[in-house]
Amino acid sequence: MPAHRVLALVLPPQSSFELACAAEVFGVGRPGLPSRYAFGVCAERPGSVPTLAGYDMTVGEGLEALETADTVVIPGWQRPEEAASPEVIAALRRAHERGARLVAICSGAFLLAQTGLLDGRRATTHWRMAADLAARFPEVEVDLDVLYVDLGDLATSAGTAAGVDLCLHLVRADHGASYAAQVARHMVMPPHREGGQLQYAVPPASERPSESLAPVLDWAAERLHERLDLDALAVRAGVSARTLARRFAEQLGVSPGRWLLAQRVAAARALLEETDLPVETIATRVGLSSAANLRRRFHSALRTTPAAYRRSFGR
Repeated sequence: MPAHRVLALVLPPQSSFELACAAEVFGVGRPGLPSRYAFGVCAERPGSVPTLAGYDMTVGEGLEALETADTVVIPGWQRPEEAASPEVIAALRRAHERGARLVAICSGAFLLAQTGLLDGRRATTHWRMAADLAARFPEVEVDLDVLYVDLGDLATSAGTAAGVDLCLHLVRADHGASYAAQVARHMVMPPHREGGQLQYAVPPASERPSESLAPVLDWAAERLHERLDLDALAVRAGVSARTLARRFAEQLGVSPGRWLLAQRVAAARALLEETDLPVETIATRVGLSSAANLRRRFHSALRTTPAAYRRSFGR
């Protein structure tokens, strides 16, 4: 299988962190894990490109490199109030028309919006910039609460670590949950944060959760085959169901039921990839009770069937 070519379009002054999000996921070789991506960078004008971190980087390729990219990453756009050059806009549009996936991290959504490709479609960016994005591009449906939005051909993320979440999500879409989990494990990252989780913002001290959910999450993840519900989780956590639901909202941005369902679908994906078990058996092992229920939940989450998923990603 030829490597999936990922090109990051760097723009002065380039944010080193947003670029590193893509480079770490798509560009780093890892012992014992076959590389399935070829990563590179390009610029409107090859040569020295300044960064926000105070150093310059040397970029050897120009916009013509985008003509061979399977995925184009825009790792931030530090001048959202300015119009990008016609050459940059045209190059991005040509890449999209050719079938490349365009991915904007954080403020990169402002540049992607300038192409017009987000008109009438959902997008996100850092929560502090969301109102500005909506005001500048009223045709874009801005969702300020989520970590990332993946439309298939276009994807956008919130700020900071949400860029890593989006990149890992794309690896999962390209090569399956097992491969993405191995990449995340090498990075010492959680393998999957749902795109619909809330962006993190520090709540007032009086509203901050007093205890971490980690112990009850670990406990539940080992017992997906059991009958788990809000009451069972609350008993394990030693709090009321209402208190636990509030902590899920505060710490994860999702309800306990939604979190449990996501874990069960993720576990089913891994079993479909790594085993030849019948769908009925997998459904029982992950706590979804029946093959019919697994198929329904799987299609709702991934827009495909367990059988089709296994054909694409199974060993």
